[in-house]
This record gives sequence, structure tokens and C-alpha cells, in this order.
Amino acid sequence: MKEYPLPDPDARDPHTPIFDRNGVLWFTVQQANRIGRLDPRTGEIKLFTVATAKSRPYGMALDSQGDIFVVLFGTNRIAKVDVKTAAIREYVLPAAAARPRRIAITRDDLVWYTDYARGYLGRLDPSSGEVREWPSPSGPKSEPYGISAVDGVIWYSESGTKPNTVVRFEPRTADFQSWPIPGGGDIVRNTSVAPDGAVLLANSLVNQVTVLRVQRSK
Repeated sequence: MKEYPLPDPDARDPHTPIFDRNGVLWFTVQQANRIGRLDPRTGEIKLFTVATAKSRPYGMALDSQGDIFVVLFGTNRIAKVDVKTAAIREYVLPAAAARPRRIAITRDDLVWYTDYARGYLGRLDPSSGEVREWPSPSGPKSEPYGISAVDGVIWYSESGTKPNTVVRFEPRTADFQSWPIPGGGDIVRNTSVAPDGAVLLANSLVNQVTVLRVQRSK
């Protein structure tokens, strides 16, 4: 095991990590309002400050060009990081009370996010800046959290319901389906997709991982 101390002692609370296409690790530093870059080959770490103060960089995802999108949980903003230059561009969501927490990107490079504070699923088109939103099935206090995209379909969890739910959203028809998570879920803070397309849900307050396998029609 090798540890990499951050170069700034004020850079506390390193959060979501993601590797880019070149094997470089990017991560958020939530409380320090920064996005970090670690090159495992050299051990070099660089920290980049987000322009908006107290933005709390949180979930991250890669687009088809290899650039990174980051939800700024302390604000109603989403940021794009150019991995070549580390330039950061911010997109402002229309609702001032929006607080995007996790993020997924479909193959058409549309950016999907869970609005934890308002109970919405949102979509940002970075090419035009257009934003669309849909109320989550369980309402304003549903606290949508972990989110993934599988074959163009959006899967996410509502952490404010008891038990937590897993929600399916079909973008072509704007239809929702939802199911309670066996065992309760108990705050699915993050999700991921296995190589076979199964959705993995991290039930962070209990010692469980939920595996969701989607049966495809022949």
C-alpha cells in the first residue's frame, strides 16, 4: 500500500476518485473547494481551485472525449474539467435551490444528475447548456443520490425513502419505475456498473452491496 499526502494541509476531505483514459487519477476535495490530479507514474499531485466559493465538488464522471464532469454539491452548478489543460468551466442550473450530488453520462454525452435537495432527476446538454428536470417518484424529500447509466437508461436511488428505492428512468419516453431495495438500502451514496451491465449499489450505513441485474428481452 502506498499513500500520497496532499501538498496542501488545508486540502481536507478528498472524495470521489476517477481515472481518466491515460490512467491519471482525478478526485474531488470537497471541503477545500478543489479538484485534484494524481499521476501514479510520478506521484505528482496538483490541486485546482473551483472559481465558485464553497462549491463542494462531489460526484464525477467521464464523457466520450475523456473529459470530466463534476457536480458542485454546495451550489446549483456542474463543472467540466478539460483533462489536458485542467481548465474548469461551470454550468449554472436554472433552479437556485438545486444541489446536484451524483452524476452519470450517457453515450450521447448528456449529463444526468441527482438533485438531492429538491428531489429531482436532471439532465444537462453541455453543447447547448439546456437543462431539463423531472420530479423523482417519491417527491421533494426523496433525496436522490447514487446514479448510473446502462444502455442509455438511467438508474438511481432515492435515499430519503424508507426503505430506499431503486429508480429506473427511460429517457425516450420519460417514464419512471421504482422498487424498494431488499434489506432497506440505507443510503445508497454511490453506484457503479459491472462489466456485464449489472448495477452495483453501495448501501453505506449497512454492510451490504446490492446487485441489480437487468433481464434483457431477446
